[in-house]
Amino acid sequence: MTAPTSPSKSELLELVAALGTAQWQDFTASAARHGLTGVQAKLLAQLKGPVPMRGLATLLVCDASNVTGIVDRLEARGLVRREPDPSDRRVKNVVATEEGRETIRRVREEMMRATDDALDSLDDEERAVLHGLLERLRTGLERRD
Repeated sequence: MTAPTSPSKSELLELVAALGTAQWQDFTASAARHGLTGVQAKLLAQLKGPVPMRGLATLLVCDASNVTGIVDRLEARGLVRREPDPSDRRVKNVVATEEGRETIRRVREEMMRATDDALDSLDDEERAVLHGLLERLRTGLERRD
């Protein structure tokens, strides 16, 4: 009897990408139910505290001028506000409003209902192993930056 072959890095990355794609589809579908685009919801999800406009461009991997339009639309809905940075008044920070925090909480909650099924196929021990492996991968990727 031959030992099973280990999956290639390419095969592993394809599976991780498939999971990420499914998660993004669930996230954008949930965001749409709240009148948000996926990118608007992603920006809102990044606001754990004040974030400079340029910082949002980096997090979203897009041009700063794109962030201005996204923030304009979220601000018009009362989901975010701009504030001057206390240490440099030329810098504008974006802050989620209470309504913005509640909206992204609901988006995430609804999204979790849609993506839970795949994780339900794993038992507690398998989820713990997967979590540990994904944390190791994330740590390695963060060191790369």
